Amino acid sequence: MHHEEFDPPEALRNTIKCFWYNRKDFGEQPSNFEVVPDSYAEIIFYFGGPCSMSSDREPLPSPFMMGLLHQPVVFYTQNHIEIIGIRCFPWTVLDLLGLPAGKDGVRIFEHPIAQLQPALNNWIQAGKIDEALARVKQFFLQAQSQVTMESMLFKAGAAMREANGTLPVSGVAEAAHATVRTLERKFKESSGHTVKDVSGLMRFEQVRNRLWHYPDSNLAGLAHELGYTDQSHLGREFKRYSGTTPAAFARKKKP
Repeated sequence: MHHEEFDPPEALRNTIKCFWYNRKDFGEQPSNFEVVPDSYAEIIFYFGGPCSMSSDREPLPSPFMMGLLHQPVVFYTQNHIEIIGIRCFPWTVLDLLGLPAGKDGVRIFEHPIAQLQPALNNWIQAGKIDEALARVKQFFLQAQSQVTMESMLFKAGAAMREANGTLPVSGVAEAAHATVRTLERKFKESSGHTVKDVSGLMRFEQVRNRLWHYPDSNLAGLAHELGYTDQSHLGREFKRYSGTTPAAFARKKKP
């Protein structure tokens, strides 16, 4: 497997975390891979083999959107697949694309961004990944120039990111210079989720990443660092999002 991540242009850094490219050969037999929840919404373009959510279902269109997940999702594919992903902050992506909020985990939508697929496919087939990514960045720069984004949400999101999801809702509202009620209403309008929903996923993502890279991490210490009540609280939240315990996840990553 080959995976690369690319920083967005300065003008997009309040809306997009990164652009990424992934390439993998699965072989001729049908295969599957699991996507674990994190705190981002992603636009997914894929090329090559099929990609579906069940071994006997029609392939998903390209692009599709992965909103915030609350449990792992399994995708089915085979042969060679290449992906261009746009990893967005969940409080900005729907406004940026002019889409209504929703809590769909995997979302199929109609949008002018789909018109990029043929050109991107040609560049991918020619091995011109940089050209494909440049075209995607250009699309989002143009989209953002035509949208007035909510500065309150930018401030709230920045505070949440800086605190890795450990800031209480009242603290997020204070950082955004808003009341809790106003912030919650704006946040749900823009993302379909509450501040608490997204903060919980941010904390889970921090634990997941730490255990991924350092499987021997002390769970009690992580719980304290990331604002969980105790290790048991961390364990419950981790299992809620991943379907497994932190210890089992760490054992799986050790090899």
